Amino acid sequence: MNSFEITAKDELEVWKRKLLKRSGVLNRVTKKAQLKMNKIIPEKVHKVITDSIKNMVKVTLTGSKMTVNQSLKIPSTLQEKEELMKERLDVYRKTATIEGAGTGAGGIMLGLADFPLLLSIKMKYLFEASTIQGYDVKQYEERLFILHVFQLAFSSDEHRQEILSIIENWDDEVERLKDMDWRKFQQEYRDYIDFIKMLQLIPGIGAVVGAYANYQLLDQLGETAKFAYRIRYFGKRG
Repeated sequence: MNSFEITAKDELEVWKRKLLKRSGVLNRVTKKAQLKMNKIIPEKVHKVITDSIKNMVKVTLTGSKMTVNQSLKIPSTLQEKEELMKERLDVYRKTATIEGAGTGAGGIMLGLADFPLLLSIKMKYLFEASTIQGYDVKQYEERLFILHVFQLAFSSDEHRQEILSIIENWDDEVERLKDMDWRKFQQEYRDYIDFIKMLQLIPGIGAVVGAYANYQLLDQLGETAKFAYRIRYFGKRG
């Protein structure tokens, strides 16, 4: 391994330990507040969110509506790949931030529109990240991996442990993973993201919350994708 890879592997172990730590007190308090808020949110709001997630999972698995930038030149080294992933993340993060501010300023209906739009931005980034890492997103197994990376970024403590184990043993696990449990997927994502996105619907603060939330969520997804693909990279090298 070169010096970058040695450092990258050490960073990966630190990240995994941090990932498996139990959520802080603030997150647990937020969870309780979220449960209360969910009870007063109109059913049509819940339906938009659930349907958006369900449809995005199906689109990702079929791959028919997800495209990758054909002009991407795939680097050869891990360092170059991660640098290109960072460049592409910057582009998607800016798009998500602008979109979050715009929909957040537009009230409940535009705020609801942000949910499927943000999902689409996240998935498009993951498709590009996978391609940059040298994987063929036309393959069903790679699209399935993308959904696991997504879950690793946005899930409960318990589910993250399960997903991390699957990713660490991907070559063995993929043989038994024939489909995605979209119900589990959408519930984990909703539980993770509902509270902050519901704040985006509140008049007066929606634009600020939307911009900040989308920026942070893309940032978190980018970090998770980087380390998830490091797991596969080092796993293949033994």
